[in-house]
Amino acid sequence: MRVPVVDRLVPVMPPAVYTGGSVGVRPDPDGWQSVVAAVRTALPEHRYAQDEVTELIGDLCLAPEADRTVLRRLHGAAGVRTRHLALPIERYAALGDFGETNAAWMVAGLELGERALTCALEAAGLPPSEVDLLVCTSITGIAAPSLDARLASRMGMRPDVKRIPVFGLGCVAGAAGLARLHDYLRGHQGEVAVLLSVELCSLTLQRDDSPANLVAGALFGDGAAAVVAHAARVDDHRSGRPAVVATRSLLYPDTEHLLGWTIGAGGFRPVVDAAIPDVVGARIGPDLRAFLAVHGLAPDDIGTWICHPGGPRILTAVAHALDLPDGALDSAHRALAVSGNMSSVSVLRILEDVTTNTPPPPDSWGLMMAMGPGFCVEFVLLRW
Repeated sequence: MRVPVVDRLVPVMPPAVYTGGSVGVRPDPDGWQSVVAAVRTALPEHRYAQDEVTELIGDLCLAPEADRTVLRRLHGAAGVRTRHLALPIERYAALGDFGETNAAWMVAGLELGERALTCALEAAGLPPSEVDLLVCTSITGIAAPSLDARLASRMGMRPDVKRIPVFGLGCVAGAAGLARLHDYLRGHQGEVAVLLSVELCSLTLQRDDSPANLVAGALFGDGAAAVVAHAARVDDHRSGRPAVVATRSLLYPDTEHLLGWTIGAGGFRPVVDAAIPDVVGARIGPDLRAFLAVHGLAPDDIGTWICHPGGPRILTAVAHALDLPDGALDSAHRALAVSGNMSSVSVLRILEDVTTNTPPPPDSWGLMMAMGPGFCVEFVLLRW
């Protein structure tokens, strides 16, 4: 068992050209920005060491007589020490088809989503009835009515709350969701917007020994996170909370094959191409520098980096592409070690950790970035 090196040329594209106001990176002309009032994470109670999860995956994905040496080496190199799972570890062997795993996603997702929303609203000092927009993202399960519809009634939100359920953004959705809250609040400055991310990656595990499945099994964990945001004038923002100053979305042509799902009777089969770190290394540097240059900034001006912990190779590619100093991505490495890659939840957990435990100095700059299927990236420029 070996992760193949893909013999495929990485598309070479020039950096994006940024002109005018249509690119969404200039400050609002009226001097408004979006303030993160609170962000909170909810993790399942079932927490396991990496080697316990490794043996579970060996039991479920490998033949009984298969040598597990390579599997254990792969999991040992993933940068993950512990993970939270939606279900007790002994229940995974009994899960059957996609219907059963999706039903488990619904039950656990509602519980975790409600917990994350409740904690975030309490931290922001707001009742559920004050929420005007609820964006809900998940790529690990599907439902109609969606999670947000079920939670809105369950938690006492108003009947006229606006809802946007999102599927398909994957790991990028934490950053992209915060960016879309910012877009909304620029036009609805007296309102409250909330992002909920629920990712139960363990429930997508396939019963096979494909390289993509085993790589995903080495990295991904479960969790939920919620962000509460509102608009504030730039001159009035003195709370010490992070404010979204600008955002940038980039979708790279001819890279759809790199990351995503193949969806079939067994559920979500992962697509994880070995060329992803090459694309990140080639594109992140020029594209992020161009984005920052619109604000007269460079990577050296960013004091706080909130980077999606896609895996050790991704983080290494980002650090090299931006020539970051040692320790700049420590928050991402810590999040990966403690919780694994929780897809869209991960950057929000890092934002919570940074904001509550090690608040950056006032007026300092931060940058949130994440990557996802498409292949795409999202940049969110923050200021404390």
